[in-house]
Amino acid sequence: MKRVCVIGAGPSGLAAAKNAIQAGLGDGLVVFEKSGEVGGNWVFREGAGHSSVYESTHIISSKYHSAYEDFPFPEGTADYPSHRELRRYFESYATHFGVHGKIRFRTEVLSAIPEGDQWRITSKGPRGKKTETFDALMVANGHHWDPSMPALPGKFSGRFMHSHDFKHARPFAGKRVLVMGGGNSAADVAVECSRVAAQTTISMRHGHWFLPKFVFGVPNDVLYHRSLWLPGFIRQPLLRWTILLLQGSNSRYGLPEPSYDILEGHPTLNSELYYFIRHGEISPKPGIKSVKGSRVTFADDSSADFDVIIAATGYNIVFPFLDKSIVDLSGKTEVGLWRKMFHPQYHNLYFIGLFQPLGCIWPLADFQAKLACQEILGKYERPSNIGKAIEKEIKKPHYKFVRSPRHSTEVDYPRFRRELLTEIRKCRP
Repeated sequence: MKRVCVIGAGPSGLAAAKNAIQAGLGDGLVVFEKSGEVGGNWVFREGAGHSSVYESTHIISSKYHSAYEDFPFPEGTADYPSHRELRRYFESYATHFGVHGKIRFRTEVLSAIPEGDQWRITSKGPRGKKTETFDALMVANGHHWDPSMPALPGKFSGRFMHSHDFKHARPFAGKRVLVMGGGNSAADVAVECSRVAAQTTISMRHGHWFLPKFVFGVPNDVLYHRSLWLPGFIRQPLLRWTILLLQGSNSRYGLPEPSYDILEGHPTLNSELYYFIRHGEISPKPGIKSVKGSRVTFADDSSADFDVIIAATGYNIVFPFLDKSIVDLSGKTEVGLWRKMFHPQYHNLYFIGLFQPLGCIWPLADFQAKLACQEILGKYERPSNIGKAIEKEIKKPHYKFVRSPRHSTEVDYPRFRRELLTEIRKCRP
């Protein structure tokens, strides 16, 4: 009997567990989950913790390209589901595929150490510490839970926090709020704060592509998938000009222009930021030059006083249970894993969901997990020279993605899907 360890019962961990059960590996399967329920990042809680969603969070990919391909969303689900709908969806998924019985809730993995052809896993749960061995390890602990906190150029006298700890806008009613960043969290937090704050400002050092959630009446990812029949050299400029035609350039809204083309960086999907800027509810500013007390001076030498600064500056990719000699992606601009999952040295170590698509992670994490299970069963063979395969993948990304830690795991959804399915078809029956 093969013993398989899965770390995390979020969307990717559930997919890993489901595939292990379907592949006949269920008897030796254990899923470790720190919290008391499934869903990972999509379980909203008022207090601080693993989850980074806030009260009004909706997913940024549509339901048409976010559901696991073998488990559609229920009838009546919104085009862009809320965290409440997603919480119910993941609970239903775990129940439907019999995953619950394999999960050890409120149990944290303290260390995962390779020992020969096995992994020695030490965990701590309601009954104390426990150490046991497994034949394979699937890591699905997520990469949106360890906040990357920037250093301010000066000392701020107000409240300085990360968007990870933002749960709703009510505490900021009547406050002067500055949001740092231009990604999805920054745009969402700025919009939510502007509804109740006395003053809301958003500060960006670099330009971003801001895309509306609906284009010509359909979700933008649906439109993108409809354009896949076009060659890339036509599709990319066509999408760029469509967006510019519909809403104009960033400079019209006082925002910096992106230095890269559309699809070459993770876009910000928000239909309200431009609206609130042009209605005077959000003030756009460049990067921060200095901070002194409550006074913040920006790169254009303008300044204002603030009560709160919210840094929406992303997350670190960390694996606290693995030694850094095995994997260390902090600050890295490249991921040395083939298909973003296969480790070059450890044949029984798999990373599930460690990628950021122009789309949703879970359906593709499901394919990754399927591939991992087939290799565990001996029905799939990874490339013989995996180091060379990783090097080739790094040198030929799906698009010319921005070279930065934020984009180190970036992939194009349909192309990555095709690549994973190509490998699955190589598996022996």
